[in-house]
Amino acid sequence: MIETTLIYVIVTVLLGTAGLFFRVTNGNSDRFIGRAISVVSILFVTGFLIMAVLHPTPIQNAVFMWKMPFASFATGIDWLSMFFLVPLLILTASSSLYGSGYMAGHSSDRGHWLQFSLLTAGMVLVLLARNALLFLIAWELMSLSSFFLVITDRKNESSIRAGWIYFVTTHLGTAFLIVLFFMFAAISGSFDFSAWRPELFTGRTADVIFILSLFAFGLKAGFIPFHVWLPLAHPAAPSHVSALMSGIMIKMGIYGIIRVLLFISPFHAWWGGLLIVLGAVSGILGVLFAIGQHDIKQLLAYHSVENIGIILLGIGLGVAGVAYGSPLVALFGFAGGLLHVVNHSLFKSILFFGAGAVIRQTGTGHIDRMGGLIRSMPKTAAAFLIGAIAICGLPFFNGFISECFIYTGSIRAAVFSARPQLALLAMTVLLSLGLIGGLAAACFAKVFGVVFLGEPRLDTAEKHKEASASMVTGMWILVSLCVIIGLGSPLVVPLLVKPVFMLLPAGSVTSVQPLFGFSLRISAILFACIGVVVVVSLVRILFDRGKSPAGSAPTWDCGYVKPDASMQYTASSFADPIIHFFRLPLAAKRSMNKTIAPLPGVPWIFSSSVDDWFLSRIFSPMVSSVKNLFSLLHWFQSGKSQLYILYIALTVLGLILWKYFL
Repeated sequence: MIETTLIYVIVTVLLGTAGLFFRVTNGNSDRFIGRAISVVSILFVTGFLIMAVLHPTPIQNAVFMWKMPFASFATGIDWLSMFFLVPLLILTASSSLYGSGYMAGHSSDRGHWLQFSLLTAGMVLVLLARNALLFLIAWELMSLSSFFLVITDRKNESSIRAGWIYFVTTHLGTAFLIVLFFMFAAISGSFDFSAWRPELFTGRTADVIFILSLFAFGLKAGFIPFHVWLPLAHPAAPSHVSALMSGIMIKMGIYGIIRVLLFISPFHAWWGGLLIVLGAVSGILGVLFAIGQHDIKQLLAYHSVENIGIILLGIGLGVAGVAYGSPLVALFGFAGGLLHVVNHSLFKSILFFGAGAVIRQTGTGHIDRMGGLIRSMPKTAAAFLIGAIAICGLPFFNGFISECFIYTGSIRAAVFSARPQLALLAMTVLLSLGLIGGLAAACFAKVFGVVFLGEPRLDTAEKHKEASASMVTGMWILVSLCVIIGLGSPLVVPLLVKPVFMLLPAGSVTSVQPLFGFSLRISAILFACIGVVVVVSLVRILFDRGKSPAGSAPTWDCGYVKPDASMQYTASSFADPIIHFFRLPLAAKRSMNKTIAPLPGVPWIFSSSVDDWFLSRIFSPMVSSVKNLFSLLHWFQSGKSQLYILYIALTVLGLILWKYFL
């Protein structure tokens, strides 16, 4: 299986490299390369799933020869790697198919698909790496390729700024990652993961390692306060790249945290508490920041912060369950957190695909300039609606299942646990998850209502057409998976419990029956609800047969025969009550031109904005201070080669003296 995965990496990179030798102005090569990568990804993910069914123990390790000091090309695949690898390949398939239509007709640099394939290759190698140096190389490959994809529009200054902020933050995380790996190697005596046994990393050492892992991988995962790059980079990148970055790339940070948890023991209770607090803050503030946004892709980017928070809530509940000796709580917590990794990758990609289709057709990402698009883009609107329902955790779709697992584990801990600390943490999870779900529903009611419903706000809105077939197909592939997981969750449980059992103490849970039985009951209830709707609809059709058809008339509209766009809610006016209620943590701003008299034909203008004070008041001043500090060293760079040679000579002399006297 490892060799097969490496073959996939090579084939994908070769297909991306082919884009360097074709002209891309007419879009033909974009269509061919994007669809080729999609087909290859579909074939390989199908093969992986078949092998996982036929061979229920896919744990393999392989070491290959390479001339790299202090490291071996050690690779491996286990159930945790497999669990992240499957959604990665699915998203690569759908994103490349969508991108083949999205990029067609646009002049792009010839390296776009190479960078796309390198991003995929880097993420695959991160999952396979079993050596610290190989992991760092794969991590850097993933980071650099995604950086170049973020700055695809090199003529846009905001894209360049977003790219550089992402570049700085991701390499700050890499610096922490290097320190983390050197700490592992110093204690174990090896850079190979196989030497990092849990009994070597306990007590205070495990605490330090856990904190370092949060910094190293949190800057990639994008939970608060490490999220500052995320709402800038996702809107700047092409939509299929945004989907891949939000859907799976930021999950590499989650993968890294979970992988580190496998190296340290025993789990400490405060680890779970810290993860729950970070998850609650990220989830609540993420969705609140999203409600105040007016750019559709920036709004979706903040929802990535929110859903990373939900994942942390589940994982934190699992860690706390293990630490307090409640294996069933841990089972449902880990299962909910890991399943939400997959679920978020699916419905968030649908939403980014839908946003990209809307932006491509309307030429704007500003929500208040849209409206009525459901008439001209019905397939995109339907897919976006399903993605919105799923991300809100409502029934019949996949987001409902993963959140139900977390709810169940929290309720079990709050009601039946004899440990008041665990009950308090569980109550925090319940309250946070409930608030996040309600705010998410309000946010997407705003988005879907303003963008797709009502009257067009632009004169050209009626001229828009549906997105291309490849873009629509890329969306609906993921929609079908959202429905399958939402209604058929018992089919997913066998693939889910394997990585969950890796995190549980040996022998603490010997059966998957609690998880399987719960998901089976959920599916039965959902199918029963669908059955009731179908029966009621058939009965209504039978009773209405032979009757004259009901007439149609405009709904009552307060005396207005035909309301225009100015009478509709805007994104600002819809979200204003929520933003006003949470005005203190949001640093919200409101403005209205009250100086204009309310005369007919004279518009009143109301607007609101939300300031991400983590970026404006913490990160930006910190970067400016560091920049000013290093500017003091400008005199050191005179541009004269003689001085640089002198610097080298003095350095060598200093090293010789240090070695001689010490």
